[in-house]
Amino acid sequence: MAETYPDDLRYTSDHEWVKDTGGGTVRVGITQYAQEALGDVVYVSLPEVGETVDAGDGCGEVESTKSVSDLYAPLPGTITAVNDALDASPELVNSDPYGQGWMYELELAEDADTSTLLDAAAYRAETD
Repeated sequence: MAETYPDDLRYTSDHEWVKDTGGGTVRVGITQYAQEALGDVVYVSLPEVGETVDAGDGCGEVESTKSVSDLYAPLPGTITAVNDALDASPELVNSDPYGQGWMYELELAEDADTSTLLDAAAYRAETD
């Protein structure tokens, strides 16, 4: 179960993961739990590079054969990159949610603190 929710990531109650990539930037995607609940992902709408978001802001959508789910910014900051590979291959979210299926990168606002997010054990407890 440990690999289902990697210990080096932080998590949100909205089933998103956050990886500190250094230099005040994080990479964001949806968790294994979220992609399994969604089913086959067929389309991903991502925020625009340069867009400023606050924690909890809607900043995209994931469409599957079952439903459409909103993406929410886990922390305040500015979008610095999006995963363009998802345009042609949205199924990467299903096959590799913590790797090639990442969604976007966020340069954190000065007051953003990843320690306010759930650690793997706390997220596991929420999803069990």
